[in-house]
Amino acid sequence: MSMGKVILVGAGPGDLGLMTVRGLEVLRAADVVVYDRLANPALLGEVRKDARLIYAGKGPGGMKQAQINAALVEQAQAGHVVCRLKGGDPFLFGRGGEEASYLVAHGVPFEVVPGITSAIAVPAYAGIPVTDRRLASTVAMASGHPAEDGDGSTPRWRELNGADTLVVLMGIGALPEVTGELLAAGRDPEQPAAVIERGTTPRQRIIVGKLRTIAGDAEAAGVRPPAILVVGRVVGLRETLSWVERKPLWGLRVLVTRPAEQARPLSAALRDAGAEAIEFPCIETRPLPPDARAPTALQRAYEWMLFVSANGADAAAAALRAAGRDSRAFPAGRIGAVGAATAAAVEAVGLRVDFTPSRYTVAALAAELPGELAGKAVLLPGRAEVNPRLRDGLTGRGAEIVMWPVYETVIPRPTVPLADVVGCGVDVVTLTSPSAAGGFVELGGKEAAPDAVVACIGPPTAEAARQAGLEVAVVAEEHTADGLVAAMIKHAKGKKP
Repeated sequence: MSMGKVILVGAGPGDLGLMTVRGLEVLRAADVVVYDRLANPALLGEVRKDARLIYAGKGPGGMKQAQINAALVEQAQAGHVVCRLKGGDPFLFGRGGEEASYLVAHGVPFEVVPGITSAIAVPAYAGIPVTDRRLASTVAMASGHPAEDGDGSTPRWRELNGADTLVVLMGIGALPEVTGELLAAGRDPEQPAAVIERGTTPRQRIIVGKLRTIAGDAEAAGVRPPAILVVGRVVGLRETLSWVERKPLWGLRVLVTRPAEQARPLSAALRDAGAEAIEFPCIETRPLPPDARAPTALQRAYEWMLFVSANGADAAAAALRAAGRDSRAFPAGRIGAVGAATAAAVEAVGLRVDFTPSRYTVAALAAELPGELAGKAVLLPGRAEVNPRLRDGLTGRGAEIVMWPVYETVIPRPTVPLADVVGCGVDVVTLTSPSAAGGFVELGGKEAAPDAVVACIGPPTAEAARQAGLEVAVVAEEHTADGLVAAMIKHAKGKKP
């Protein structure tokens, strides 16, 4: 068996957007991922389905450093490409140098993918530049936590005091001792200081004070790791340079109930608006086997073929491929899509969309479809059940509806209960289809998130949610992921004093 290799990858400080392009490439390609406690767990959604995951966080349920080292060597010697996923940067207080040395000693090839360190990124997200030519030309970084198996050495605080800005990582558990050492070493007790908890994430919290008071301020606020200490005059710039807290959905925890393969655009839009997106699919789509009626259905001529979801386009194309055919088998005639996202999915499978309605609803699709429909056949690839609004709109215009079932929607059986996923609380639940509303309720959503604001992508989803016993507070005017986020922002602004 040929030797594999280990790639030490910095996961950044917490914000998913701060993971490097190269780091994502390695994560997605790895056979084995050995990850620690500080790496954002959402990154594990990027790994291959057949990849092995090994939790190597320190503390309960984790590993000692010697065990981590041994696991890396064992997996590489078994021929695997191993992604060693570490919070921040592997070579800045991340034990990456120790792990690399161990790999070299055992003949294991390795690479390093640097990560954005929390020592710079976390202050930046708090509006604190660690250097500024008006106030600070030097910066020092130190660890406030001694190595568990090191020589017991501590930072040389007097020398570190020579830096204009001092950033201390992993020192919150010993904050009184750290600040005491700095004061004893002669640092100005009135110098501004800040403790930043869970920096770069929507749960970021910032405590600002003076060096002489910051330990007590942080204790009174109940600050817990991970958190960092920043000392220096640059802390005073936060008052004018804070920016991330000004995002419209900052600090909100939002549940995304879309199927896993469709959740990413909505999650990205939520994160861009400052929210923490928690993905928990309450429905999933499954392609049906090639339908026995499909060859007959596709031999007819249709006035229109209408797609009401991206799932329909993808599943129809998959059904054709399974039958040894391609997009040329779709019948002649014009093609309509309920909205821009569906139209993009249709065109991605090789079809040109001729029409989308002015409003992205099935009712508008049926009402605005150009031309005479009386006596004309309309093909609907998708689920076996036709949306009542679409059915009534088309038959009301005299059209003959022909269904082509290509996928079904089912409620998944998650390995982790919804109540556990939202155990820390969730502020908003997003629902993007009537079936998602039903799935959320069946999976215990009403009990797991009783106080959450319910935000729906459109009126049909809102109606289904209400029928399921949910109180709907937000309904998007534009029935897209961006429209849903815009509606949430409008609602959030309306609630602010």
